Amino acid sequence: MLTDRTTLTQFLIEERRRHPEASGELNALILDIALACKAISRAVARGALDGVLGGNAKSNGDGEAHDKLRRVANHLFLRSSEWGGHLAGMLSEQSEIPYAIPAQYPKGGYLLAFDPLDGASNIDVNVAVGSIFSILRGRNPHSDATPGDFLQDGDCQVCAGYAIYGPSTMLVLTVGTGVHGFTLDPVLGEFFLTHANLRIPRETSEFSINASNSRFWEPAVKRYVDECLAGETGPRGKDFNMRWIASLVAETHRVLMRGGVFLDPRDSQEPGKPGRLRLLYEANPIAFIVEQAQGRASTGRERVLGVLPEALHERIGFVFGSCDEVERVERYHRDHNLREYDAPLFGVRGLFHATA
Repeated sequence: MLTDRTTLTQFLIEERRRHPEASGELNALILDIALACKAISRAVARGALDGVLGGNAKSNGDGEAHDKLRRVANHLFLRSSEWGGHLAGMLSEQSEIPYAIPAQYPKGGYLLAFDPLDGASNIDVNVAVGSIFSILRGRNPHSDATPGDFLQDGDCQVCAGYAIYGPSTMLVLTVGTGVHGFTLDPVLGEFFLTHANLRIPRETSEFSINASNSRFWEPAVKRYVDECLAGETGPRGKDFNMRWIASLVAETHRVLMRGGVFLDPRDSQEPGKPGRLRLLYEANPIAFIVEQAQGRASTGRERVLGVLPEALHERIGFVFGSCDEVERVERYHRDHNLREYDAPLFGVRGLFHATA
């Protein structure tokens, strides 16, 4: 044997054996996605050597700059998954409408929604980036998917995962039986199980939020952050560390590995948008992973996985991580969000006090 560790393929076969009625179609689709992640990992690692860094003038529906590597990653996801006969359609962060499976390929029973390269703005400074994906059952198996077929709440997901391209490449996924991490052996080209049954602790002393948006925060968020920053002498009675990477995959991975809470809440910067992160292929798959790891995922007001999407690229506020902290944020939204929060410790001189 080359190794005593379990490969991704072996893991999926064992999972299928627990469900004899399963067709194997989901396993095959996951392996197609894993192949795309291997190819993206190589492209990320080579970066400027292959001329795939840097932006251009094209933009997606939200006006965000496309860059070469993001387009490469999107292409790899599509090409690795379209041919296998497992999918009725795909939805990418890079396209306003779903991607139709080419006519020459058979249609399957699943839908794939994905962000091919999360955190791509970090790539030029060599910070970890990743891919996120969500798998749903199609409403009309073996037929072309319609846009409405993707508008299912997060509880309908049958699999979710992400790949993180850092010092090592890892694929983290759930099929509803816990969360498991697989590390890519670049020599053998195989993902091996290295982190089984990941769990997020209920308590933490670390939080992650983009402090540059503090002037737009709601009172509940201001109160939560002020109390954390007050440290041992404040109302929480302990010191907190604050982190921010600007990569959802990297933030999620840190929370899974050592606990913490991540906040990208709704704010007043763009009143027409209830948040920044996309529900279908960012918040929902991460929320599924977080709940399977015994954490909590919320909009700040309600459970993310219970939100019924109304649009393909709908955005949402997102708070997830250690249960105790997310529950506290939700409680502050219920009880302390109707008036401007006046931090008792900081007053008008508070670090994140919003001036008129």
